[in-house]
Amino acid sequence: MMTEISLNVLDVSENSTRAGASLVTIEVKADTAADRLTIVIADDGCGMTSEQVEHVTDPFFTTRTTRKVGLGIPFFKYAAESTGGSFHIESEPGRGTTVTAVFGLSHIDRMPLGNMNATIHNLIVYHPDTDFCYTYRYNEASFTLDTRQMREILGGIPLNAPEVSDYIMEYLRENQNETDGGAQI
Repeated sequence: MMTEISLNVLDVSENSTRAGASLVTIEVKADTAADRLTIVIADDGCGMTSEQVEHVTDPFFTTRTTRKVGLGIPFFKYAAESTGGSFHIESEPGRGTTVTAVFGLSHIDRMPLGNMNATIHNLIVYHPDTDFCYTYRYNEASFTLDTRQMREILGGIPLNAPEVSDYIMEYLRENQNETDGGAQI
């Protein structure tokens, strides 16, 4: 099992890029009053058939030809459900996939959220042709980083240019701290 939720987000988002997504949206929502941490990852990739969706949580099912098992989704599902939460996948061929994982925020078995800033940064830098829209919510406060807006502002400067990459990481750090006040999720 992965040690941080952010690694599950990375794994599912990598699946989205392999599925040909041009846009991946990632939402992290911590609601302390409801004692819930919700992660939603949606893409506009190739999607899956209902049969694939039915089997995707089986660790011995994968559409990859390079290996015989796919543990990312089953581990993510187990991690959410072991905290009294839930896990759901919706997908349609040609339209994309949405994965929703809900965790009991204060549950003793919930692994830490981990470094979402590094996860989002790495996704953007290592997939410069894919757009990402990341929203981080902590109770009523939130911020969003949308690479489509960044591309518009930057013109032709690539998102993986060193100075842009540094800016993205700093933007994520500053805005997360402003949003959650340094809370450990």
